[in-house]
Amino acid sequence: MQEQQLSRGLKNRHVQLIAIGGAIGTGLFLGAGKSIHLAGPSILFAYLITGIVCFLIMRALGELLLTNLEYNSFVDFVQDYMGNMAAFVTGWTYWFCWISIAMADLTAVGLYTQFWFPDVPQWMPGLIALVVLLFMNLATVKLFGEMEFWFALVKIIAILALIVIGIYMIIKGFSTDSGPSSFSNLWSHGGMFPNGIHGFILSFQMVVFAFAGIELVGLTAGETENPEKVIPKAINNIPIRILIFYIGALIVIMSIYPWNAINPMESPFVQVFVAVGIAAAAGIVNFVVLTSAASACNSAVFSTSRMIYSLAKDNNAPAPFSKLTSNKVPSNALFFSTVVILISVVLNYVMPEGVFTLITSISTVCFIFIWGITVICHLKYRKTRPDLANASKFKMPLHPFSNYLILAFLAFVIVVLALVEDTRVALFVTPVWFILLIVIYQIRKINHRNKIQAL
Repeated sequence: MQEQQLSRGLKNRHVQLIAIGGAIGTGLFLGAGKSIHLAGPSILFAYLITGIVCFLIMRALGELLLTNLEYNSFVDFVQDYMGNMAAFVTGWTYWFCWISIAMADLTAVGLYTQFWFPDVPQWMPGLIALVVLLFMNLATVKLFGEMEFWFALVKIIAILALIVIGIYMIIKGFSTDSGPSSFSNLWSHGGMFPNGIHGFILSFQMVVFAFAGIELVGLTAGETENPEKVIPKAINNIPIRILIFYIGALIVIMSIYPWNAINPMESPFVQVFVAVGIAAAAGIVNFVVLTSAASACNSAVFSTSRMIYSLAKDNNAPAPFSKLTSNKVPSNALFFSTVVILISVVLNYVMPEGVFTLITSISTVCFIFIWGITVICHLKYRKTRPDLANASKFKMPLHPFSNYLILAFLAFVIVVLALVEDTRVALFVTPVWFILLIVIYQIRKINHRNKIQAL
């Protein structure tokens, strides 16, 4: 019987926009106000440093994926270089990361919809969105790529509009209620580090979470047309996108409004559009963050199903999850992930808010684990497979220095998480998740061995 394979239905434009969508989250649109309040203009350096590290992580990921075009996702190379248990733990941890992101974003869809329809129950828009995304993901991978293309395009147009309008305001010296717009606002209100190094360091927790999902390109490898050309292009364009969409947007925002005049409880995007006299500003930004949340949930439905499919192919999840439909879509894996996302949305309404914060904090720690494992696999690959490394056309720059730099940065972020009370709890709870996975793996291994002996 011929082995089922995923369809290579993702075109270049799909993968390029998935890469942008992964790098631009709701954190930028809504969370930027809080991070600016914490670090002031030094937030620019936090985004720049984290952006460089994320680019290097993506280069390591890209090099590994392109050494073997049979890899469906990064779990496949984790299995090759770190063994079956590491692949089991990594795969299920990444699945959990995106389940928690989906939970957060479906809740957000409900909240954003209430902006226009305050009488609609909060659970209803989230449920409708999940059902729509499920059916569209069940159709073909090309339809997933098409949805993600348009979702990402909305975000890009919004940010570019903000930058163009903002530069015009700065050139004209447009006056707001906080004074004239000028690039000097970046350093004339307490300097670039107004809250000192402490505020700058604490901002990394939010900044790192804003980049969570950038590695999604690594899950599209098995479904991309011409991956040897498309994946390097998507990864190599990440730095310019970070410079434009994150750093460019934040420079414009803080030049129009001094950092200390930005309301941390509001989206700075709304403030800029209101300042220029666009009455529908709040509605426009609400539409953008609504599509951003739907985009993240779309990515979650896609990535969790592909991760379970990949795990099932390696016997690390039940075999039915490796079955594909006639459209080459892992439908069983899709249904399973959707049901779990649905349960988590229900739990979100019946549980106190503190539990929700805890789950998203655990998700951040888990993303750091995924990035770290990727970099360690790259080190092992370079050491144990010099033949593949020599043949690689997409080598990670500055190896092995860059690998150790990334690992040092990830360790630094863990320390930052320990400094903040809200996120510190996650560092104590997350080991429980890993211990639970290891125990389940060992039980499965013993059961498998017993079955073989019984035969």
